[in-house]
Amino acid sequence: MRWVEEMGSYVKSIDKQHLVGIGMEGFYGDSSPNKIKANPGSFKFGTDFVTNNLNKAIDFATIHVYPDAWLPGKSEATRMAFLEEWMALHWMDSKNILKKPLILEEFGKSIRGQNQTFSVRDSDAFLSKVYSIIYNLARKGATMAGGLVWQVMAEGMESYYDGYEIVLSQNPSTNTIITKQSNKMAALNTRTQHHLRSSY
Repeated sequence: MRWVEEMGSYVKSIDKQHLVGIGMEGFYGDSSPNKIKANPGSFKFGTDFVTNNLNKAIDFATIHVYPDAWLPGKSEATRMAFLEEWMALHWMDSKNILKKPLILEEFGKSIRGQNQTFSVRDSDAFLSKVYSIIYNLARKGATMAGGLVWQVMAEGMESYYDGYEIVLSQNPSTNTIITKQSNKMAALNTRTQHHLRSSY
């Protein structure tokens, strides 16, 4: 908490025009004891989503979600249920408690899972699922600001591959999914801005 306060204030003292976020996973802590059970494995991780993001120097909240890595050995249905609850809880807290935008800053499905291999089709299905949740939450108001897939790379970066890599030139189906989501979110933003302007 102290680090967030010190660094957030320091960045703002240098440049007040840039938005500042923490970049943490979104694990719940002591400020939300009833929500710790929503953490992967119901563990405490030493960070606190609500307290850290309430800091006035922080402009937007962030979460990550990696159901395969966080819930090893669990069924796909259990992982997807976790995904939906994780995103919904943080969206509600960002809207009602933090009153700040929320970005799903990292998410992905490794093609090299634990003791199993996933295909591009599996990754695309997961991407589509996450994007659908993001879009549906964004339609309910301006709180859900978008999502950043981990991780888009260019050709020739093989030494950085970690199983989550997406090379758009090699994965046209994934490229199409990302493009469609970008267009949908842009259109939604345009409608939201028009509504806000017409309300004043």
